[in-house]
Amino acid sequence: MANFKSRVAFVKTEDRKSAVLSSIKTLNINPAKNKDVLIKPNFNTADPVPGSTHNDTLVSLVEAVWAMGAKSISIGERSYPLTRVVMEQKGIIPLMKKLDVKIINFDDLERKDWVEVKPEDSHWQNGFRVARPILEAECLISTCCLKTHQHGGVFTMSLKLHVGVVPTSRHGFEYMRELHGSAYQQEMIAEINAPFKPDLIVLDGIEAFVDGGPANGKRARGDVFLASDDRVAIDAVGVAVLKSLGSNNQIMRPKIFEPKQIARAVELGLGAASPLEIEVVAADNQSLEYRNRVVEVLNNVGLPGRDAP
Repeated sequence: MANFKSRVAFVKTEDRKSAVLSSIKTLNINPAKNKDVLIKPNFNTADPVPGSTHNDTLVSLVEAVWAMGAKSISIGERSYPLTRVVMEQKGIIPLMKKLDVKIINFDDLERKDWVEVKPEDSHWQNGFRVARPILEAECLISTCCLKTHQHGGVFTMSLKLHVGVVPTSRHGFEYMRELHGSAYQQEMIAEINAPFKPDLIVLDGIEAFVDGGPANGKRARGDVFLASDDRVAIDAVGVAVLKSLGSNNQIMRPKIFEPKQIARAVELGLGAASPLEIEVVAADNQSLEYRNRVVEVLNNVGLPGRDAP
């Protein structure tokens, strides 16, 4: 039994505003106090949640971070289409202005602000680059969705979210072409996460894609919010939720720590190495039964999940 366990707050909910507060309160940490905070949302596209971060989730998170005593708040993102267009389509710009939040559009970064990273034993041919604001954030908070990924990533939660900190061809780099053309896409996703560590991750799983994704797919009600400071732990619990909902074969058949995205993250020391190192904490009595069912799936390390229907 591991001496230290990564905590994952678990909230059964249909209400995003209360769930943001409840999940952070249950986790019982405050990394934002007196800090300049950068929030990384899921704005890969402007598709409705879980295709992208729900506006209510982002607004509630910003309000919670201000209440936690943040010195300043920014959001930073690089979308698949033009980032400015995605934010305009989602109505994010006036919302953030009203909340006194600065928007850092990674499309506007100069070349010097895409910092080159060349890790040893990487599946990237010549390393990759990361947006400087991510690397230099005094407090980094990530907020992700709960969904499968049909283009090689298998699932998109906290680890996959951070593909958005790497530049695209419109910035003069071909990293996305390399990533999506590689047989090692999942390992490369994990490796993107090695140069930085979020201080808090909040996952909105009220609605999920159990097949398809990341922009659209087969929907299911997850009715859950998760929070953690461990990307591996929160993704493992998220996969357990997908299994409990009934997902595609890529989710259902492997054991939870077998997908290469998680396995490589464990090799890199990015978080919990097994279910024994994860403590899933129910926010309240209403969440307890659901939490127990998901933990049973999470701990089922000896058997693969059932086949998808």
